[in-house]
Amino acid sequence: MAQPQAPMRPSRQLAVLAAIFIVLAAIVWFGGSGGWRDRLEPKLGLDLIGGTTVTLQAQNLEGNKPPTKAQMETARRIIDQRVNGLGVAEAEVVVEGSSNIVVSLPGKSDDRLKQIGQTAELRFRKVLQETKDYGAIDPSASPSASPSAPTSGSASPAASASHSGSASPSATPSGSSAAPSATPSGSSAAAAASATPSESVAPDIATQRAAVQKKLGDTVWAAALAEQAPVDVNQDPSKAELYKGFKALTPEEVAVLPASMQFDIPFVTCDKLDHRPVGSIRDEKQPVVACGQGAKYQLDVAKVLGTDVSKASSGINTQSGRWTVNLSFSSAGQNRWTDLTREAYNGGTDNKQVAVVLDNQVVSAPTIQNVIPGDAEISGTFTKTEAQLLSSQLQYGALPLSFKSQDAQSISATLGSSHLEAGLLAAGIGLLLVVLYSFFYYRLLGAVIMLSLVLSGVLVFMSLIVLGRWIGFTLSLAGFAGFIVSLGVAADSFVIYFERLKDEIREGRSPRSAVPRAWVRARRTIISANTITLLAAAILYFVSIGSVKGFAFALGVATILDLVVVFLFRHPIMTLFARSKAFLSPRVSGLGRVLEQRSETDAGPATRRNRPKEA
Repeated sequence: MAQPQAPMRPSRQLAVLAAIFIVLAAIVWFGGSGGWRDRLEPKLGLDLIGGTTVTLQAQNLEGNKPPTKAQMETARRIIDQRVNGLGVAEAEVVVEGSSNIVVSLPGKSDDRLKQIGQTAELRFRKVLQETKDYGAIDPSASPSASPSAPTSGSASPAASASHSGSASPSATPSGSSAAPSATPSGSSAAAAASATPSESVAPDIATQRAAVQKKLGDTVWAAALAEQAPVDVNQDPSKAELYKGFKALTPEEVAVLPASMQFDIPFVTCDKLDHRPVGSIRDEKQPVVACGQGAKYQLDVAKVLGTDVSKASSGINTQSGRWTVNLSFSSAGQNRWTDLTREAYNGGTDNKQVAVVLDNQVVSAPTIQNVIPGDAEISGTFTKTEAQLLSSQLQYGALPLSFKSQDAQSISATLGSSHLEAGLLAAGIGLLLVVLYSFFYYRLLGAVIMLSLVLSGVLVFMSLIVLGRWIGFTLSLAGFAGFIVSLGVAADSFVIYFERLKDEIREGRSPRSAVPRAWVRARRTIISANTITLLAAAILYFVSIGSVKGFAFALGVATILDLVVVFLFRHPIMTLFARSKAFLSPRVSGLGRVLEQRSETDAGPATRRNRPKEA
């Protein structure tokens, strides 16, 4: 037979519970910002407030080999940068499992997110001309108030490779110690034109271009197409008036303009060029225009691709003491790289830059200081973080992964609100049914159940807010289901405890002495039952993805908080109730029928002894 616990002091457990509530409340209130509604609002998933979700499955282009963690993390970072490039910085991009990337944007519905999984393209292109970004000079000239010219230290790929200084990075044979050189400028438009092959466009591009031409007008289009050099609208106000229609073009419309027009017209800013649809400059056989490091570049055809890079790493040059990025190429890629550097160097007469273009942006534009027949070294005033990130972009920028869209859906805010209302209604109905049953069957003990559920609900609510801030946990409709299921887990703990209490009373103990004995016997069962639930939730969490993962996490959190309430509130409050007169009243405590059954059992043998024998 289990032995009762030593006399306990319920005030200690209740004090610990109160301390937990105070700490959580302080974190919730002082750890947030904004008004009281913002501080007390948990982070809700897109199925509750509307939005867009896209699930992408990675496929390795090298065969049946599964993608590596490094490839998946680089893909996640590039996709995250793509999403942020759409102006939706609140999006969440996470890796789920070994081959899935899930993009979620709560609160908004943006169909462009469904196209972000296109394979990133890394290209090496010779810089033909360079000009300043007019949007960075005069932000009011662009519809966007914040031009996207990269700055040193930014987390975006276009900026992370930039150096902290006025000099451009330089590419030299590995092991040499060439100092950074200034960016060359002043290339003539004629030279650029002669180096640029004739442009051919696909039929769909031609159709879109015709629509843009109609929008601008034939006169403006012809004048822009005839420009032979970048237009300085500050020096020629008449051209500013002529080309003002370019201000109203969207990034999608800018993407179909001829490359020469994108470069020469100042109202085609880097902000618009950076926000072109993914894959706008994918064709390596066409000259393009791209931005990076606060400049707009006119670029030649791509003669080296990202797949030609076999290895990229960062390190400190022992001679200069600066961080550098080292490049190795495949056998075929090495020949193409050598030819490109020979063309850019041109016997020392040109020293042109070679732009490394990832998606729509230039991540680095080193100056070629010599013909490079072997491994290359990109030097400059890199920081450690910049050098490491550039090497990662060069190593995985081509991304030997293709993405297949497994699921893409848009949820309106109205539908999300209806989901939220339905979840709250379901939780309220479940809670109400448990409370009604507990009062009907347990009477005074039902008050313990109700108070426990209220405390559990408050703990869950505060935990949701804290977890949303600390680990980005968002409550989805599946999470709501997990919390509703947890009501059944909590009810099981009550049933185990109170039925064990009834058993102790049936065995002849008083209600007051039965409480500690019932707790000792029920405690192990409660812990075992909750442990099984936690294990099931953990297994479900690690083997599942998407909404099922949210359900498992919510169920696990609710189960842990239920154990906290069981040990720090339910048992101590029962100990206090056992010392009250109300608890000893059979009608009030809900133990009346058990006491009556015990009285009948105790009186039974005596009645039979006094009964006269029958003839």
